[in-house]
Amino acid sequence: MNELVTDIKSLELETIKNLKNSKAANTLRAYKADFNDFTVFCLKNGLSSMPTEPKVLSLYLTNLSKTAKFSTLKRRIASISVIHKIKGHYLDTKHPIIMENLHGIKRVMGTHQKSKKPILINDLKLIIKAIDENQKNDLKRIRDKALMLIGFSGGFRRSELVNLDYEDIEFVEEGIKIFIKRSKTDQSGEGNLKAIPYFQNQDYCPVLKLKEWIDKSKNKSGKIFKISDKLVAITIKKYALLAGLEANKYGGHSLRSGFATSAAEAGAEERNIMAMTGHKTTQMVRRYIQEANLFKNNALNKIKI
Repeated sequence: MNELVTDIKSLELETIKNLKNSKAANTLRAYKADFNDFTVFCLKNGLSSMPTEPKVLSLYLTNLSKTAKFSTLKRRIASISVIHKIKGHYLDTKHPIIMENLHGIKRVMGTHQKSKKPILINDLKLIIKAIDENQKNDLKRIRDKALMLIGFSGGFRRSELVNLDYEDIEFVEEGIKIFIKRSKTDQSGEGNLKAIPYFQNQDYCPVLKLKEWIDKSKNKSGKIFKISDKLVAITIKKYALLAGLEANKYGGHSLRSGFATSAAEAGAEERNIMAMTGHKTTQMVRRYIQEANLFKNNALNKIKI
Protein backbone atom coordinates (compact mmCIF):
# COMPACT_ATOMS: atom_id res chain seq x y z
CA MET A 1 0.00 0.00 0.00
CA ASN A 2 2.82 2.37 0.94
CA GLU A 3 4.55 1.60 -2.38
CA LEU A 4 1.35 2.49 -4.25
CA VAL A 5 1.07 5.82 -2.40
CA THR A 6 4.73 6.56 -3.17
CA ASP A 7 4.18 5.73 -6.85
CA ILE A 8 1.15 8.01 -7.05
CA LYS A 9 3.06 10.86 -5.43
CA SER A 10 5.98 10.46 -7.82
CA LEU A 11 3.54 10.36 -10.75
CA GLU A 12 1.90 13.55 -9.48
CA LEU A 13 5.30 15.27 -9.27
CA GLU A 14 6.23 14.07 -12.76
CA THR A 15 2.87 15.24 -14.14
CA ILE A 16 3.36 18.71 -12.64
CA LYS A 17 6.85 18.81 -14.16
CA ASN A 18 5.43 17.86 -17.59
CA LEU A 19 2.76 20.56 -17.31
CA LYS A 20 5.47 23.14 -16.56
CA ASN A 21 7.65 21.92 -19.42
CA SER A 22 4.75 22.25 -21.86
CA LYS A 23 5.10 26.03 -21.59
CA ALA A 24 8.03 28.25 -22.55
CA ALA A 25 9.95 29.74 -19.60
CA ASN A 26 8.90 33.32 -20.47
CA THR A 27 5.27 32.22 -20.78
CA LEU A 28 5.39 30.57 -17.36
CA ARG A 29 6.89 33.70 -15.82
CA ALA A 30 4.08 35.77 -17.34
CA TYR A 31 1.46 33.33 -15.96
CA LYS A 32 3.01 33.52 -12.49
CA ALA A 33 3.11 37.33 -12.58
CA ASP A 34 -0.58 37.41 -13.55
CA PHE A 35 -1.47 34.93 -10.83
CA ASN A 36 0.46 36.95 -8.23
CA ASP A 37 -1.70 39.97 -9.06
CA PHE A 38 -4.81 37.82 -8.57
CA THR A 39 -3.42 36.53 -5.25
CA VAL A 40 -2.87 40.09 -3.98
CA PHE A 41 -6.51 40.94 -4.83
CA CYS A 42 -7.74 37.84 -2.97
CA LEU A 43 -5.60 38.52 0.11
CA LYS A 44 -6.87 42.11 0.33
CA ASN A 45 -10.46 40.91 0.20
CA GLY A 46 -10.24 37.76 2.31
CA LEU A 47 -10.81 35.43 -0.65
CA SER A 48 -9.13 32.18 -1.69
CA SER A 49 -6.83 32.32 -4.71
CA MET A 50 -5.86 28.63 -4.73
CA PRO A 51 -8.12 26.93 -5.35
CA THR A 52 -10.52 29.67 -6.29
CA GLU A 53 -14.03 29.63 -7.70
CA PRO A 54 -15.72 31.33 -10.68
CA LYS A 55 -17.43 33.96 -8.51
CA VAL A 56 -14.09 35.13 -7.07
CA LEU A 57 -12.49 35.28 -10.53
CA SER A 58 -15.48 37.26 -11.81
CA LEU A 59 -15.09 39.80 -8.97
CA TYR A 60 -11.39 40.13 -9.81
CA LEU A 61 -12.18 40.78 -13.49
CA THR A 62 -14.70 43.47 -12.57
CA ASN A 63 -12.09 45.20 -10.42
CA LEU A 64 -9.38 44.81 -13.07
CA SER A 65 -11.59 46.20 -15.83
CA LYS A 66 -11.38 49.66 -14.23
CA THR A 67 -7.71 50.00 -15.19
CA ALA A 68 -6.82 47.26 -17.71
CA LYS A 69 -7.53 46.56 -21.37
CA PHE A 70 -10.00 43.83 -22.33
CA SER A 71 -7.15 41.75 -23.78
CA THR A 72 -5.45 41.84 -20.36
CA LEU A 73 -8.58 40.43 -18.72
CA LYS A 74 -8.63 37.50 -21.13
CA ARG A 75 -4.93 36.83 -20.57
CA ARG A 76 -5.40 36.86 -16.78
CA ILE A 77 -8.16 34.24 -17.07
CA ALA A 78 -5.84 32.01 -19.09
CA SER A 79 -2.97 32.51 -16.63
CA ILE A 80 -5.06 31.75 -13.54
CA SER A 81 -6.49 28.66 -15.26
CA VAL A 82 -3.03 27.31 -16.17
CA ILE A 83 -1.65 27.83 -12.66
CA HIS A 84 -4.65 25.92 -11.29
CA LYS A 85 -3.93 23.03 -13.67
CA ILE A 86 -0.27 22.95 -12.63
CA LYS A 87 -1.38 22.78 -8.98
CA GLY A 88 -3.85 19.98 -9.75
CA HIS A 89 -7.06 22.01 -9.50
CA TYR A 90 -9.86 22.59 -12.02
CA LEU A 91 -11.31 26.06 -12.54
CA ASP A 92 -14.38 26.46 -14.76
CA THR A 93 -13.42 29.59 -16.71
CA LYS A 94 -16.47 29.12 -18.97
CA HIS A 95 -18.89 29.45 -16.06
CA PRO A 96 -21.82 31.82 -16.85
CA ILE A 97 -20.85 34.20 -14.02
CA ILE A 98 -17.50 34.75 -15.77
CA MET A 99 -18.66 34.71 -19.39
CA GLU A 100 -21.65 37.01 -18.88
CA ASN A 101 -19.58 39.39 -16.79
CA LEU A 102 -16.97 39.50 -19.56
CA HIS A 103 -19.69 40.17 -22.13
CA GLY A 104 -20.98 43.09 -20.06
CA ILE A 105 -17.47 44.51 -19.58
CA LYS A 106 -16.81 44.16 -23.32
CA ARG A 107 -19.96 46.13 -24.19
CA VAL A 108 -18.96 48.93 -21.83
CA MET A 109 -15.26 49.26 -22.64
CA GLY A 110 -14.93 47.74 -26.12
CA THR A 111 -11.99 45.60 -27.22
CA HIS A 112 -9.89 47.95 -29.33
CA GLN A 113 -6.25 47.86 -28.30
CA LYS A 114 -4.05 50.88 -28.75
CA SER A 115 -0.77 49.15 -29.48
CA LYS A 116 2.72 50.59 -29.56
CA LYS A 117 3.63 52.10 -32.92
CA PRO A 118 5.51 49.97 -35.44
CA ILE A 119 9.03 50.98 -36.41
CA LEU A 120 8.71 51.42 -40.18
CA ILE A 121 11.54 51.66 -42.73
CA ASN A 122 12.08 55.42 -42.39
CA ASP A 123 11.90 55.16 -38.58
CA LEU A 124 14.49 52.39 -38.64
CA LYS A 125 16.86 54.48 -40.75
CA LEU A 126 16.49 57.39 -38.31
CA ILE A 127 17.23 55.05 -35.38
CA ILE A 128 20.36 53.62 -37.06
CA LYS A 129 21.52 57.18 -37.70
CA ALA A 130 20.86 58.07 -34.03
CA ILE A 131 22.95 55.07 -32.90
CA ASP A 132 25.84 56.15 -35.15
CA GLU A 133 25.72 59.75 -33.92
CA ASN A 134 25.14 59.19 -30.21
CA GLN A 135 26.64 55.86 -29.12
CA LYS A 136 30.31 56.57 -28.40
CA ASN A 137 31.13 53.04 -27.21
CA ASP A 138 32.25 51.17 -30.34
CA LEU A 139 31.12 47.71 -29.19
CA LYS A 140 27.69 48.91 -28.02
CA ARG A 141 27.21 50.86 -31.25
CA ILE A 142 27.91 47.75 -33.34
CA ARG A 143 25.74 45.56 -31.11
CA ASP A 144 22.79 47.96 -31.03
CA LYS A 145 22.75 48.35 -34.82
CA ALA A 146 22.84 44.57 -35.26
CA LEU A 147 20.11 44.16 -32.65
CA MET A 148 17.77 46.66 -34.35
CA LEU A 149 18.33 45.39 -37.88
CA ILE A 150 18.09 41.69 -37.02
CA GLY A 151 15.08 42.32 -34.78
CA PHE A 152 13.28 44.16 -37.56
CA SER A 153 14.23 41.98 -40.53
CA GLY A 154 13.43 38.72 -38.73
CA GLY A 155 10.14 39.93 -37.27
CA PHE A 156 11.37 38.61 -33.93
CA ARG A 157 9.59 38.62 -30.61
CA ARG A 158 11.77 40.11 -27.86
CA SER A 159 12.08 36.70 -26.18
CA GLU A 160 13.29 35.12 -29.43
CA LEU A 161 15.79 37.90 -30.05
CA VAL A 162 17.43 37.78 -26.62
CA ASN A 163 17.57 33.97 -26.63
CA LEU A 164 19.41 33.64 -29.95
CA ASP A 165 22.49 31.44 -29.51
CA TYR A 166 25.55 31.24 -31.76
CA GLU A 167 24.60 27.63 -32.54
CA ASP A 168 21.24 28.88 -33.91
CA ILE A 169 22.74 30.82 -36.82
CA GLU A 170 24.35 29.78 -40.09
CA PHE A 171 25.85 32.20 -42.60
CA VAL A 172 25.24 31.04 -46.19
CA GLU A 173 25.89 32.52 -49.63
CA GLU A 174 22.45 34.18 -49.77
CA GLY A 175 22.49 35.60 -46.23
CA ILE A 176 21.82 34.01 -42.87
CA LYS A 177 19.66 31.16 -41.56
CA ILE A 178 18.38 31.52 -38.00
CA PHE A 179 16.78 28.64 -36.12
CA ILE A 180 14.25 29.57 -33.42
CA LYS A 181 14.22 26.64 -30.98
CA ARG A 182 11.07 27.64 -29.14
CA SER A 183 8.63 30.54 -29.21
CA LYS A 184 5.32 31.77 -27.79
CA THR A 185 3.31 29.90 -30.45
CA ASP A 186 5.61 26.85 -30.49
CA GLN A 187 5.30 25.47 -26.97
CA SER A 188 6.25 21.94 -28.11
CA GLY A 189 9.64 23.14 -29.32
CA GLU A 190 9.37 22.05 -32.96
CA GLY A 191 11.36 25.10 -33.97
CA ASN A 192 11.17 27.53 -36.87
CA LEU A 193 13.82 28.35 -39.48
CA LYS A 194 14.07 31.95 -40.70
CA ALA A 195 16.12 33.24 -43.61
CA ILE A 196 17.40 36.81 -43.86
CA PRO A 197 19.03 37.74 -47.19
CA TYR A 198 21.75 40.32 -47.78
CA PHE A 199 20.40 43.84 -48.36
CA GLN A 200 21.62 45.94 -51.30
CA ASN A 201 22.19 48.90 -48.99
CA GLN A 202 25.09 47.80 -46.80
CA ASP A 203 24.41 50.52 -44.20
CA TYR A 204 21.18 48.76 -43.23
CA CYS A 205 22.11 45.14 -44.00
CA PRO A 206 21.25 42.94 -40.98
CA VAL A 207 23.52 40.11 -42.17
CA LEU A 208 26.60 42.32 -42.44
CA LYS A 209 25.89 44.08 -39.15
CA LEU A 210 25.45 40.77 -37.33
CA LYS A 211 28.70 39.50 -38.83
CA GLU A 212 30.43 42.65 -37.64
CA TRP A 213 29.07 42.23 -34.12
CA ILE A 214 30.17 38.59 -33.95
CA ASP A 215 33.67 39.48 -35.22
CA LYS A 216 34.13 42.43 -32.85
CA SER A 217 32.62 40.86 -29.72
CA LYS A 218 34.95 37.83 -30.01
CA ASN A 219 32.40 35.76 -28.17
CA LYS A 220 31.58 32.58 -30.10
CA SER A 221 29.29 30.76 -27.67
CA GLY A 222 26.12 31.32 -25.67
CA LYS A 223 23.69 34.18 -26.28
CA ILE A 224 24.54 36.41 -29.24
CA PHE A 225 23.39 39.75 -27.83
CA LYS A 226 23.65 39.10 -24.07
CA ILE A 227 20.82 41.51 -23.34
CA SER A 228 17.53 41.12 -21.41
CA ASP A 229 14.13 41.50 -23.05
CA LYS A 230 13.43 44.53 -20.83
CA LEU A 231 16.65 46.16 -21.99
CA VAL A 232 15.58 45.62 -25.62
CA ALA A 233 12.49 47.79 -24.98
CA ILE A 234 14.57 50.40 -23.13
CA THR A 235 17.11 50.49 -25.97
CA ILE A 236 14.41 50.97 -28.59
CA LYS A 237 12.85 53.84 -26.63
CA LYS A 238 16.23 55.48 -26.04
CA TYR A 239 17.18 55.57 -29.71
CA ALA A 240 13.64 56.49 -30.79
CA LEU A 241 13.94 59.57 -28.58
CA LEU A 242 17.39 60.41 -29.97
CA ALA A 243 16.00 59.98 -33.48
CA GLY A 244 13.35 62.63 -32.82
CA LEU A 245 10.48 60.14 -32.55
CA GLU A 246 7.89 60.01 -29.75
CA ALA A 247 9.66 57.44 -27.58
CA ASN A 248 6.64 56.66 -25.37
CA LYS A 249 4.76 55.40 -28.44
CA TYR A 250 7.35 52.69 -29.19
CA GLY A 251 8.17 49.50 -27.32
CA GLY A 252 9.80 46.10 -27.49
CA HIS A 253 7.21 44.87 -30.01
CA SER A 254 7.77 47.79 -32.41
CA LEU A 255 10.49 46.07 -34.46
CA ARG A 256 8.33 42.98 -35.03
CA SER A 257 5.17 44.93 -35.89
CA GLY A 258 7.28 47.27 -38.02
CA PHE A 259 8.51 44.37 -40.13
CA ALA A 260 5.00 42.95 -40.60
CA THR A 261 3.49 46.35 -41.47
CA SER A 262 6.36 47.28 -43.83
CA ALA A 263 6.16 43.90 -45.57
CA ALA A 264 2.40 44.33 -45.99
CA GLU A 265 2.89 47.84 -47.39
CA ALA A 266 5.37 46.41 -49.91
CA GLY A 267 2.79 43.84 -51.05
CA ALA A 268 4.22 40.71 -49.39
CA GLU A 269 1.77 37.81 -49.26
CA GLU A 270 0.08 36.99 -45.98
CA ARG A 271 1.57 33.47 -45.80
CA ASN A 272 5.10 34.81 -46.38
CA ILE A 273 4.72 37.35 -43.57
CA MET A 274 3.45 34.58 -41.29
CA ALA A 275 6.38 32.33 -42.22
CA MET A 276 8.77 35.02 -40.95
CA THR A 277 6.86 36.17 -37.85
CA GLY A 278 5.76 32.70 -36.78
CA HIS A 279 2.10 33.67 -36.35
CA LYS A 280 -0.10 30.55 -36.31
CA THR A 281 -3.34 32.35 -37.18
CA THR A 282 -4.09 35.08 -39.69
CA GLN A 283 -5.91 37.40 -37.25
CA MET A 284 -2.91 39.48 -36.13
CA VAL A 285 -1.22 39.48 -39.54
CA ARG A 286 -4.41 40.72 -41.22
CA ARG A 287 -4.52 43.52 -38.69
CA TYR A 288 -1.03 44.61 -39.82
CA ILE A 289 -2.10 44.35 -43.47
CA GLN A 290 -5.26 46.36 -42.81
CA GLU A 291 -3.24 49.08 -41.10
CA ALA A 292 -0.70 49.13 -43.92
CA ASN A 293 -3.48 49.57 -46.49
CA LEU A 294 -5.42 52.31 -44.68
CA PHE A 295 -4.31 54.95 -47.16
CA LYS A 296 -3.42 52.73 -50.12
CA ASN A 297 -6.97 51.35 -50.47
CA ASN A 298 -8.75 54.43 -49.17
CA ALA A 299 -11.99 55.22 -51.03
CA LEU A 300 -11.13 58.94 -50.85
CA ASN A 301 -8.31 58.32 -53.34
CA LYS A 302 -11.01 57.92 -56.02
CA ILE A 303 -12.55 61.31 -55.28
CA LYS A 304 -11.16 64.30 -57.16
CA ILE A 305 -11.42 67.63 -55.36
